[in-house]
Amino acid sequence: MIYQIYIQLRYNIPIFFVCFLTGWLPDNKVSIRIRGILASFFIKTCGKNFTLGRDVTLLNTYNLNIGENVYLAKGCWLNAMGGITLEDEVVFGPYVVLSSLQHTFKNNSVKQGGSIAGPIFIGKGTWVASHASVKSNVRVGQGNLIAANSFVSKDTPDNKILGGVPAKIIKDVENGGASFYTRKEMMSK
Repeated sequence: MIYQIYIQLRYNIPIFFVCFLTGWLPDNKVSIRIRGILASFFIKTCGKNFTLGRDVTLLNTYNLNIGENVYLAKGCWLNAMGGITLEDEVVFGPYVVLSSLQHTFKNNSVKQGGSIAGPIFIGKGTWVASHASVKSNVRVGQGNLIAANSFVSKDTPDNKILGGVPAKIIKDVENGGASFYTRKEMMSK
């Protein structure tokens, strides 16, 4: 009981107030940096240059490990009950959901069931695009691009573009942004 009160006072309540009190600031270079600095004091481990968009929900930050140069865009929702690790240079688009907690069924009812916690790991340099979700007990490899509106339900290898529900490998990531067409290439098609 005392440990639960400690967790509330040390992590959960302060991170709520940081997000609440800075929510009126626009999402620009300065304010996302200020919000990240203030939030970093209430996260288990947090590297340099953490930037944080508006309306982000961070739950159970005593189990959240963030590397250097990480950005969480507007509206992201992270529940770190089972542990979440974001390595260096991870970027989240708007409204990404990571929940290290998953519901279970009992007597054919999710309401009667409990929940199971499991860790989530996002590898260095990975970009998780808007509205994507990652399930508990998943390890996303380094240098991946998770396409918008995708759901990652199992471990992924390094340097892949993944998309869909559930997410599947689309192709390899090519350095230099070669995975996207230039304007000239698009016009010639």
